[in-house]
Amino acid sequence: MRLKTLKDSEIDLKQQTIDDLKTRLRGPVLLPGDVRYEESRTVWNAMTDKKPALVVQCLGVADVITCVQFARNHDLLLCIKGGGHNIAGLATADVAMMLDMSLMRGVWVDKERRIAHAQAGCLLGDVDGETQLHGLAAVLGFVSLTGVAGLTLGGGFGYLTRRWGWTSDTVVGIDVVTADARLVRASNEENADLFWGLRGGGGNFGVVTGIDYQLHEVGPEIVGGIVAWPASEAAGVIELYRTLSEKSPAEVTLVTMMRLAPPAPWLPKEIHGKPIIAILACCSGKPEEGEEFVAPIKSFGNPVGDVLVRRPYAQLQKLLDGTQPKGRRYYWKSEYLASIEPALCEKFIEHASKIPSPHSAVIFFQIGGALNQREEDHSPVGNRDARFVLNIAGSWEQADADMTNIEWARAAWTDMKPFSTGGTYINFQTADEGQDRMEAALGNALQRLGKIKAKWDPENLFRTNRNIKPA
Repeated sequence: MRLKTLKDSEIDLKQQTIDDLKTRLRGPVLLPGDVRYEESRTVWNAMTDKKPALVVQCLGVADVITCVQFARNHDLLLCIKGGGHNIAGLATADVAMMLDMSLMRGVWVDKERRIAHAQAGCLLGDVDGETQLHGLAAVLGFVSLTGVAGLTLGGGFGYLTRRWGWTSDTVVGIDVVTADARLVRASNEENADLFWGLRGGGGNFGVVTGIDYQLHEVGPEIVGGIVAWPASEAAGVIELYRTLSEKSPAEVTLVTMMRLAPPAPWLPKEIHGKPIIAILACCSGKPEEGEEFVAPIKSFGNPVGDVLVRRPYAQLQKLLDGTQPKGRRYYWKSEYLASIEPALCEKFIEHASKIPSPHSAVIFFQIGGALNQREEDHSPVGNRDARFVLNIAGSWEQADADMTNIEWARAAWTDMKPFSTGGTYINFQTADEGQDRMEAALGNALQRLGKIKAKWDPENLFRTNRNIKPA
């Protein structure tokens, strides 16, 4: 079988070969020109526009095994799409066979053991919806449309990270189809080396088909939401944020951000499009204790909007969804921080005042707590000295604005990077970041990951990712 050039963006496979593949699958095979092909091939970040030669929407593990065998037999590039929410667009590739897992979205909750099994196509909202029926929650991210598989394999953090660690710290088992088309179980008891590598090493070791998460009592009602002020009050608000962060219990997660005010109904029209600073809080413990903690936030200065209230936890998980729609252009720069120093705050305010797009933001996200209490080599995600995430989140609509927005993000990052721990979150890395950033994210774990890769994927079949080459 001959691979044509990338320009042709198609594979020279006979129709009979495709027809034969279809007979061995339960899920549909989509080719360019098919009705659902465009929807399936596109990903969240519109800066990525790749055209796979064929897309298989898997309906179960058997479909995944068949596809891995097919890709090996025909020497096809293989890519895997869970939620398609990765900033670097790693779910797709030109001249490739894409496994679209979006039809595999089952969630099963074992209330007694407090474990949720989520299939690989699940979004965060799928898991939250099922676990919250029992007053339980997994440690996931903070945009409900994110795919659980990509989030977890890269480490993962969210509103519950301060209490229970990285998302990957709370995983108790993973089902994965390996490069030789076998379904294996990875846990501390079975294939422990593979289990270690999957919890931060990304999609390098196989096609994950299901993940088991340890659940924790959360909600259903918590105290959470946002208070916003005009940017003229930024210095005081950030100082409030620093002070509260230093004394906040693990049940409280605080986020602060600067951006142009969106046309949200909870913000007055006269502030829309003008610079604001906001604090977002999630108090996942007892609601009355949460209300007591956030009182200084709600009473500070002259806020222009306040939706920091008692609400369902699952609702808070969706609060930021509208700021991250599929189809915009995204470019981020990110670092881990051990603390938020006054000099960094000055840079934060300075670069936020230069934001060129109404959709961009500069963000501090609090994560310190449980993750700092584990050994550095507990899992590849490492970075056990991180207490905050800095994210310079560029977001805009039109391709002709690419350079303006990318240059803003890079300039802000250059000025704020000296305050970094030296580490960075692998899931926030963009397509143009190189090996040095992989080393910043994974550190000393890279050598061990290379050996695991050599054992489980010696031919590097799984390479459309932040790739770790076999040692």
